[in-house]
Amino acid sequence: MNLKKIGILSTLSLSLLLTGCGNKEEKVVSDSVGEAVNYTVTGIEPGAGITDATHRVLDGYENLAGWDIEESSTAGMLILLDEAIKNEEPIVVTGWTPHWMFEEFDLKFLDDPKNVYGGTENIHTLARLGLDKDMPNAYKILDAFQWDVEDMQAVMAEAEKSSFEEAAENWVTNNQEKVNEWLAGTEKVDGETIRVVSVPWESEQASSNVIKYVLTEQGYNVELTEVDPAIMFQAVAMDSADVTVAPWLPMTHKTFYEQHKDNVIDLGPNMEGARSGLAVPTYVDIDSIEELEAK
Repeated sequence: MNLKKIGILSTLSLSLLLTGCGNKEEKVVSDSVGEAVNYTVTGIEPGAGITDATHRVLDGYENLAGWDIEESSTAGMLILLDEAIKNEEPIVVTGWTPHWMFEEFDLKFLDDPKNVYGGTENIHTLARLGLDKDMPNAYKILDAFQWDVEDMQAVMAEAEKSSFEEAAENWVTNNQEKVNEWLAGTEKVDGETIRVVSVPWESEQASSNVIKYVLTEQGYNVELTEVDPAIMFQAVAMDSADVTVAPWLPMTHKTFYEQHKDNVIDLGPNMEGARSGLAVPTYVDIDSIEELEAK
């Protein structure tokens, strides 16, 4: 955690707009949101797809001249976001859905007129070549696997209080009708090993643990490994892993997908409507990246 940043945020001055006659609803309006946040986007890890995209945003919008992104970690960003919201202070963060932050906090994405972040994305299932022949039952399940943003965020929110393994099991138990659709036309196996590879993002820990639980219940020995995105794609393409349910396309993992697409089977989206961009608390009275001011 960056203590200096917390000190800066905690000393920010805000102006409040009171609306309504009987019930006074407070909403933060700043003469300069940029000045209030020290012309800084609170970001996550260097090298993350959203971090690279945010650098392009800062270069691509003239009104963001003089802005910078403070790269730290997802945990560090969430600590600062929580602190700002508790104090009703403005903050601009790199945000994405699915993520429990949108369940926990009242946040909104800022419009991205230049479409640098690429709008909504889909999360795909990629399998190694030959998996359809080697493990036809697993392949059918993986091909049918599809759920919603709200499903994933529910698992993520519960995992904050327990574990992803427990949250995944509970979700499957409570959504058996949907899971049965994934299992339709398949048979149980006796201990076949299937290697699932993912990335250490909370969203993908949710989906990977759900699919692990489902495959385990069907008799598979599931080996789940978390690696960096580049290694994830390489592992599936080079047959050192069987499947991943984690790639964000067409933007976040575009470079890795283009590099390996001829050596994997793309089963299509397992989730639609993922999104990343700049986000602010709803009490911050701006709606577009273009409303931020240059330094």
